[in-house]
Amino acid sequence: MVAGPEGPANRARIHNSPGPRWFGEERPIRRVHGDASMFVGGLRALLLQSMHPLAMAGVAEHSDYRGDPWGRLARTSTFLAETTFGTASDAQRAVDRVRGIHTRVRGTAPDGRPYRATDPHLLEWVHIAEVDSFLHAHQLYGAAPLDAQGQDEYVADTARVAMALGVPDPPRSQRELTERIEAYRPELKSTAAAREAARFLLLTPPLPLIARGPYAVLAASSVAMLPSWARAPLWLPYLPPVETTVVRATGRILVGGIRWALAANA
Repeated sequence: MVAGPEGPANRARIHNSPGPRWFGEERPIRRVHGDASMFVGGLRALLLQSMHPLAMAGVAEHSDYRGDPWGRLARTSTFLAETTFGTASDAQRAVDRVRGIHTRVRGTAPDGRPYRATDPHLLEWVHIAEVDSFLHAHQLYGAAPLDAQGQDEYVADTARVAMALGVPDPPRSQRELTERIEAYRPELKSTAAAREAARFLLLTPPLPLIARGPYAVLAASSVAMLPSWARAPLWLPYLPPVETTVVRATGRILVGGIRWALAANA
């Protein structure tokens, strides 16, 4: 469901095509983006990104996330795979494709402010919320968490993709990433669209009955990773004792199971 019907073919093309890559096999971005912890980090990223009213307005008005959530997820996962593991030419084509889509995403938010997806300021928010989420998930649920240097190098790796997408000066260290997120906090707030997206993502995704239990663990794990200041605006619970014990333990079991399944089908 995450990779989409073209997943096996895309995987073979991305990983087996000869040619230079943006990132060598030893780079931290490959370790992070290739780990099962991305399932938790991706959901956390969507929740955090929704807190910027202009970014959320663009998603609500131009994205079919409710009608075709798995298609949107497949496209996002393919983009991450192409830019992380694919050849340099495939990575650049993926970036060009996204930039082309962004030129058509513009409008007026419910509060009357205009927005456009090519705005470097909005692009940076989407980028840093994503990178912070992927890194945080990897440190909690990854098979091999990064040391301090590795975390800085991961942030620096992701800056390569962000600049290609139109972010002029993305953060290049963990400290800069944290400082940049703090700088955006005055712009973040609760909106009806953000709360609706959170409800859809956490409570009513289109899943078969058998998948709802594991997905609930993923959802709880992603919410538990959000900073406390992000909970109330999205009407999400904040239960530190439970989150650091029960939720984290069950999250690690589930992510470990996903990792095992991915390895068995590799």
